[in-house]
Amino acid sequence: MTTDYSHLLLPSDTIGPYSIDQFIEAATQFHGYAAPGLVLGGFMVDAAIKALPDDILFDAISETSWCLPDAVQMLSPCSVGNGWLKILNLGLYSVCLYDKFTGKGVRLWLDLDKIDPDSEIRTWLMKSKPKQEQDSPLLRRQILEAGASICSMRDVQVRPEQLIKRSKGTIIACPICGEAFPAQFGAICRSCQGESPYMDGPGAELIREPILTATPVEKAVGGHPLHDMTRIEPGVSKGPEFKHGQLLTGGDVCRLQRMGRSRIYLDDQDPGIEWVHENKAATAFGKLMSGPGVTVLGDPREGKSKLVADQDGLLFVDSTRLKQFNHVPGVMCASRQSYSIVQKGTQIAGTRAIPLYLPTKDFEAALQVLDEEPLFSIRPLRKARVGVLITGTEVFSGLVEDKFEPVISAKVAHYGSTVIKTIKAPDNAEDICSAIKDLVNEKCDLIITTAGLSVDPDDVTRKGLQDAGVTEMLYGMPVLPGAMSLLGHLGLVQVLGVPACALFHKTTSLDLLLPRLLADVCITRSDLAELGEGGLCHECKTCTFPKCSFGK
Repeated sequence: MTTDYSHLLLPSDTIGPYSIDQFIEAATQFHGYAAPGLVLGGFMVDAAIKALPDDILFDAISETSWCLPDAVQMLSPCSVGNGWLKILNLGLYSVCLYDKFTGKGVRLWLDLDKIDPDSEIRTWLMKSKPKQEQDSPLLRRQILEAGASICSMRDVQVRPEQLIKRSKGTIIACPICGEAFPAQFGAICRSCQGESPYMDGPGAELIREPILTATPVEKAVGGHPLHDMTRIEPGVSKGPEFKHGQLLTGGDVCRLQRMGRSRIYLDDQDPGIEWVHENKAATAFGKLMSGPGVTVLGDPREGKSKLVADQDGLLFVDSTRLKQFNHVPGVMCASRQSYSIVQKGTQIAGTRAIPLYLPTKDFEAALQVLDEEPLFSIRPLRKARVGVLITGTEVFSGLVEDKFEPVISAKVAHYGSTVIKTIKAPDNAEDICSAIKDLVNEKCDLIITTAGLSVDPDDVTRKGLQDAGVTEMLYGMPVLPGAMSLLGHLGLVQVLGVPACALFHKTTSLDLLLPRLLADVCITRSDLAELGEGGLCHECKTCTFPKCSFGK
């Protein structure tokens, strides 16, 4: 039953413990001036407090960051500092007070239906006039006359996640700036991740480099280069012409000069422990980044370490920590997209220090980001026993030739799996249910159904799957073609529903989902939501998938 709070929304000559004049004076001291939103917020918070039982401890949610939070802090124990006031800036002029243990409470909002269309309150709320053209005295008078009567209030149940007491968790020192911060923000503080509001201070980058002596090339004979030196022939080749530590001879002088080198650094100088050579940095980074199925290809070349696939499979990238690593000054790592199919020997990433010598502090910061676990791993695709269920009365009865089975079989075989059995079933939930159970009895560990997933009344595949016991069904995803795809489980058996678009389009959601299932990835609704960006196939005349942006 809906609670009637109308008696609490009547105009009033008090706001909490204050008279109107006292509240305006207190608001001026607290807020800087008695803003219209703060005065109105005072009436709202006062009514919400009166709606709660006297003997409960309550928290508050303000759905705007403008003025209303200050009304909460003036009239209740809830504040931003003690964590009892949460500001969820939804852009709505609404406040909620709720039992901090049960989540039961009330939500009170400014109700447009109760505001006179010609009032100054509506003009102020809707910003239909610039602030300087609004009649401020009239606006305050109308707010004081209306009080909470222009609001509505209802009972609410706050989500469980909002009841969790905030916690900083483990505190660590940022390896870049040295300041303490919650480890839940990552391996480096958010300021050093680029969110600093300052031109200098934490997160600001300064150019630092050791003092090195350059030697004229004609005097470098008998010495050893301090780093690889690259030679580029446009359109022909690019690679190290001289390697770090290589003995230079008299014949090398002309070669260096033809490369445009008049001076070079030799390795007879040591900048000290405050600096790390690019090769040492690249070697350390590559080793720590490489997880199962990934290896470093030889020694660094031109200061770079190459990470390659040590087996065929699906690439996994820790995108969050890769971004954190790339926030560290003076280092970089570039990789293929996560969930890419790779073959053994394929380069999946490259990393290096940007300068010849990396400050030791930045080197250690980068190592701290990589200290938890590798950034890259490759999962092999299992050899699945696939069962295929072709649905459609027209196919089952022979009126239409089935062309789905060869499409599915070809894609399954491409990844090394085998179709064990194919069953055709009419558009009947009971028959579909029976067919699914038959495929399970054949010990299929992946069942792929085709068609029957649209909005047509005869499309009952989902009902048949549900009757067969399929659970955790995810139906629909932001991919075109393939929006009506379906995922689910029947015990340990994976279920993939493929819409009819796969008969026409060469590349669909099937091509994005099948490798993940074969790599035993637990696909969530959040994972599917992330497919939206890049989920639109370009439908090129000549398909180049996966060498395109689809699904990336």
